[in-house]
Amino acid sequence: MATAKLSSKLRLFATNYGSASCKTIMGLRNFRRTIPASQSFSTNSRNHQKSQPTATHSTYPQVFADSITQPEEFWAEQAERVVWFKKWDRVMDLTQSPASNWFVGGELNMCYNAVDRHVDEGYGDQDAIIHDSPVTGSVTKITYKELQDEVSKFAAALVKSGVKYGDRVLIYMPMIPQAVMAMLACARIGAIHVLVFGGFASKELSVRIDHVKPKVIVSASVGVEPGRIVDYKSLLDNAIDMCESKPKACIIYNRPNFETANFIPGRDFCWTELVSSVKGHDCVPVKATDPIFVLHTSGTTGTPKAPMRPTGGYVVALYWTMKHLYGMEPGEVWWAASDLGWIVGHSYICYAPLLHRNPTIMYEGKPVGTPDAGAFFRVLNEHNVVSMFTAPTALRAIIKEDPDAVLAKKYSRDKFRYLYVAGEIFDRESLHWCRDVFNVPIIDHWWQTETGWAMTHTAVGMGEDLYPRHGVTGKPVPGWDVRVLDQTGKEAPRGELGNICVKLPLPPAAFTTLYGSHDRYIETYFEKYPGYYDTMDAGVHSEDGYIAIQARVDDVISVAGHRIAASAIEEAMVEQGDIVECCTIPVNDKLKGQVPVGLCVLKKNVNKPEKQIIDEVIATVRSNVGPVAFFKKAVIVSKLPRTRSGKITRGVIAKMVNGEDFKIPPTIEDATAYDVIKTVMLREGIMTE
Repeated sequence: MATAKLSSKLRLFATNYGSASCKTIMGLRNFRRTIPASQSFSTNSRNHQKSQPTATHSTYPQVFADSITQPEEFWAEQAERVVWFKKWDRVMDLTQSPASNWFVGGELNMCYNAVDRHVDEGYGDQDAIIHDSPVTGSVTKITYKELQDEVSKFAAALVKSGVKYGDRVLIYMPMIPQAVMAMLACARIGAIHVLVFGGFASKELSVRIDHVKPKVIVSASVGVEPGRIVDYKSLLDNAIDMCESKPKACIIYNRPNFETANFIPGRDFCWTELVSSVKGHDCVPVKATDPIFVLHTSGTTGTPKAPMRPTGGYVVALYWTMKHLYGMEPGEVWWAASDLGWIVGHSYICYAPLLHRNPTIMYEGKPVGTPDAGAFFRVLNEHNVVSMFTAPTALRAIIKEDPDAVLAKKYSRDKFRYLYVAGEIFDRESLHWCRDVFNVPIIDHWWQTETGWAMTHTAVGMGEDLYPRHGVTGKPVPGWDVRVLDQTGKEAPRGELGNICVKLPLPPAAFTTLYGSHDRYIETYFEKYPGYYDTMDAGVHSEDGYIAIQARVDDVISVAGHRIAASAIEEAMVEQGDIVECCTIPVNDKLKGQVPVGLCVLKKNVNKPEKQIIDEVIATVRSNVGPVAFFKKAVIVSKLPRTRSGKITRGVIAKMVNGEDFKIPPTIEDATAYDVIKTVMLREGIMTE
């Protein structure tokens, strides 16, 4: 296997003088470096009309086996593909188990590997970021050289503002390139970025500011949503007023063509003025085990937690995934249609594509309404996108608005090869619609904020079958020893529902603690099943090795002792034909313990009587799932509460309906959905005041 190597002079220097100043190290840029050879794995394509290389066999079984039986050898080989200032002393250190520390003693820099390296290797004129903003009617392309210049200057501006190695910098910005620049600038100087989702209002922002106590906050004057302007600066000012911990400085990017933000003298500074007053700052060596960022979870299952991501393993794992999991070649255009505020945005809008030299699209818009349900297809066509990653929620929104794909047919997609989905269960009807309309393989996979990258996947770059059966999220990814355990902690028989866990040690890039709460890290994720990471998801491990995610453990409904996944019922509900989306919640029952109740959102232009639709839904569930589900009640609602990352808050709905105390998560897109559900449930006698 070909490996990346520093020139002999630079390798010797980095080994002997790993703690030397960045300026000295980067002064050796003129030494030639061998570009890592991408391993050539081809893909097989069944019923796929586009020209594709085909594989004679899958390399996945051997690669997976090597990663589990020889993890240190496996990941040391992958680590040779990225640039190190100082090579590691130990590949893996388990002395702080359950945390796994990777590449101990090694030093590298994420920003160098994601930006400067490509400039040094002659790709400075290639597009790095494509900012497509239908809400402002603009498209901006930024090359690697331009990105390097902007990031190095902003890194210098952070240092001028008092930021040092290991300090926290909180970023609260809309989907604009400056948000990525701020992330990379932090990585460049060894600061820890804490990016807060732009959909949070002042209260939730203040909670996160007080939690991490940033030295500097980076924000923007405004964000742009369909039909309205979001005053980020006022939201930030209000949040800081609520905080006990005040930042030393705030750096504000005034967006062109919008009203300039009001600055507080002595605290607020203009991004543009700061970068114009400094020279660039080089990349500093960062310890592989030091964190690159803190990212709070979306908070759908309780108080938000703040996983910390170690730098070295994150660089190595993400670089590896772009080819081996997602089948991308350097230079091909990649689009993760998510938000930077979530882990998908960190890993696959910002870092992974830039590491692998894939132009990454930042999309400041919506799947529908900017201007219509053809928006995604326009982007695919206009930018020659090869692969796209999105949530099923976005696709269902398109299906609801344009069920016959009239708008989609206006655009060609000659370069498009793969559509990846994750974040929630993908129903069969939506899957078939997407296969027909996009005419590419639809690859479902599964991961979490805590893991940083996929735990299960159909490894496109390793020749796996591109058309696995519906309902599975692929096989365990190399490095992730995924098991399904029963309630006693023993491995469940294949095909039976259980708790999905990962046998330790965890691979590179997995979180190593929660910020400010290591005890909570151990108690939450590792105490229930000793020797395993508890994902708190429920699912099935099939005889042929696939994993099917059924629900969060909290969403498993216990009917007279039978554990039934909400997703199984929901899948059957959609099969009725008139339902565009739905969810199932457990309602307390004196006889059965719990019984499932379905909430259904109808497709457009459905004219059947509601009673007929409900009867058909109940009959379909009884036919597909069986009488064991005891599914006898369903209601029709106009909308369901979803977080901005697309997750339905089933647990919160269930608490409301069962008369328990509940808290609406701050990430909910439209909180009025709870009132809609409450009104219908009261009317149907399913809940009482």
